Parts: sequence; structure tokens; C-alpha cells
Amino acid sequence: MSVFVLLLGFPSVGKLTIARELGSLISAKIVDNHWFNNPILRLLDEEGTGPLPKGIWEYTGRVRQAVLDAIAAYSDPSANFIFTHAGVAGDERSTRTYQQFIDAARQRAAVFVPVRLLCAEEELARRVSSPARRDHLKTTEVETSRSRSRQAVVLDIPHQHALTLDVTFMSPSESAAAIRDHIARCSA
Repeated sequence: MSVFVLLLGFPSVGKLTIARELGSLISAKIVDNHWFNNPILRLLDEEGTGPLPKGIWEYTGRVRQAVLDAIAAYSDPSANFIFTHAGVAGDERSTRTYQQFIDAARQRAAVFVPVRLLCAEEELARRVSSPARRDHLKTTEVETSRSRSRQAVVLDIPHQHALTLDVTFMSPSESAAAIRDHIARCSA
């Protein structure tokens, strides 16, 4: 049986790092949210300092849908996938994105496992300031990270296989192992 894992969390929580660790544990293909975003964002302000145009995320949503459609149509039916998404509760676009993943999992008859990754504000601020993030068009704004931590909540849509994991003091390998164990329980 195929598994679709969706790692949800604020920027710098470690979604991609944990995905890489988890991918080796469950033999899964990783599809990072920047695969959808960067082809579009690279066409804009390379410095990443200007405001993004209001409708830009609709284009990244189209890229995401094309990738999910290709997975549903052409990937091996037993293949596992790990996706990342910086979903925010109360945000309509985040909810639509989440639904895209659920629909793709349903099309493939895959077990859908949403995992909310939480992290303390100070640790997120420390992680987000890494200069290597800018090379991948990832945010490095510490104050934006702090503000997001205070004012927003990671997307939390009830699901029978949902897991919430605080990764503040967990290593990526510990986090991946906890998710792997949860997936095993969901797939049993």
C-alpha cells in the first residue's frame, strides 16, 4: 500500500530535513514545496526583498496540481511520497493546498498521513536565520518568523491519521523515527 505523508510546519521547522531522514526509512520520494514555488518565484525578485504579487500563489498551485496529477497517473502504485507544506490555519489557500494532497492520495488509494511539525519561537528564529536558506529562496527573516509564531497556527485539519509532533528538541532522525512509527500504526 502506498503512503502520502504531508509534513506541515512553519518555515525553518525542518520539513525538508525531516523528509530526507524519513524518506530513507520508508523508501519514499520527497516532493518539497519549493519544487512548486521556486519555478515561479525565480521569475520574480531574485533578492527576495520585494513584496510578492497578490496572485502569484495561484500559479504555484497550478504547478503543484500538475505534479500531483503526474504522480496519480504515472508513478508506481506502490510508491510512497513525502510532501512539505507551510500551511497556516485559517488561510483559504493553505486549506485548498491541503485538499489537493488529500485528493491525490485518494486517487492513488494511498494512506494519507498529515504531520504537523511544531517548534518553539526562539528555535524557529535561530533556524530561519541560516544563510543557506536564501540560496533556496527560503525566508531568512527572523522578525517575520517571530511574528508568525505569535500570530499564526500551523494548519490543523482533523484527520484520522494526523500526528502533531513538537520538534523543538528532537533531532531530524528522532523526528523521522517517530513519524515512521506513526505511519506503521496507520497502515496496520
